Amino acid sequence: MSQNIWAIGRILETAGTYWQICTLHTGVKLNVFTVLDNTTLPAQDVAREISGDLRGIATLLDALCAMGLLHKSASGYANTQAAATWLSCKSPQYVGHIILHHHHLMEIWERLDEAVLTGGPVQIQSRHAQDEKRESFLMGMFNLAMNIAPRITEAIDLSSRAHLLDLGGGPGTYAIHFCKKNKGLKASIVDLPTTRPFAEKTIASFGLADRIDFIEGNFLEEAIPGTYDAAWLSHILHGEGPADCQNIIQKVVSVLRPGGMIMIHEFMMNNRMDGPLFPALFSLNMLCATETGRAYSQAQLSDMLSSAGVINIRRVKIDTPNDSGILLGTLAKNTLRK
Repeated sequence: MSQNIWAIGRILETAGTYWQICTLHTGVKLNVFTVLDNTTLPAQDVAREISGDLRGIATLLDALCAMGLLHKSASGYANTQAAATWLSCKSPQYVGHIILHHHHLMEIWERLDEAVLTGGPVQIQSRHAQDEKRESFLMGMFNLAMNIAPRITEAIDLSSRAHLLDLGGGPGTYAIHFCKKNKGLKASIVDLPTTRPFAEKTIASFGLADRIDFIEGNFLEEAIPGTYDAAWLSHILHGEGPADCQNIIQKVVSVLRPGGMIMIHEFMMNNRMDGPLFPALFSLNMLCATETGRAYSQAQLSDMLSSAGVINIRRVKIDTPNDSGILLGTLAKNTLRK
């Protein structure tokens, strides 16, 4: 009997989880946590700061308290430590951009049934401006990478490598951290032209413009320019189907020197394809948003690497959010270049 009660409770809780999701999204979108940065304010002051209705703001603030993101006292409302760390845009660890990216994705997720029935992405007339969506995506990826890149660069030794390819590297966060960690390393980011301004600004801010360059290119349709002895592919394969993934990996291998290293960073399913939870849900996200994208298992990615001539494939032991993992392999030192 208790198990049945637990089951229905869990079902109903899950069915209504979007209430909390929308509350969090709204708090970030309205900059509530930034307004409360290092201060305690009554509801009327918060309402004045964000030009909102007092009843609406107070109701939102109380709900954020119930979620454990705010504290409430006789003096007013204040951030919890978690909110101050992650949700105030004044914090260097701010993740609000990726939360807004998730907010923008809700438009397609509410039509998940359509994607499942058709096996392809849903077509919508978005209420969000394209520039707004792109900024939240790029800044969200940048903020997440900034938090985990130092851990990754500690776990992967590139001290003997001279030139890193960061394929689809966007703002170049990983290239930056790999170069910071390895003083003799140079890097090239290959990505679409629209990413160049953000990348070059970010690279310059770290004082690495002399060691990291940006090469415009569409690696799906064009050859990858240059020659490298290490390649980093972070969260680009999930946007493509198996055939295109194999093609991308083959292109990367073709520009690696003998003995070169290739690293793949992805949300990885287990080999039964029934977990972990986040990669499984992420695969549904790719179903809604792309023609052929999906999350892959370690075995599937390993097979792609092997088919391209990569050997010594192993998974790097590292603690990353949302069950992302890193596969690393090398080319034989006597590999013949075509």
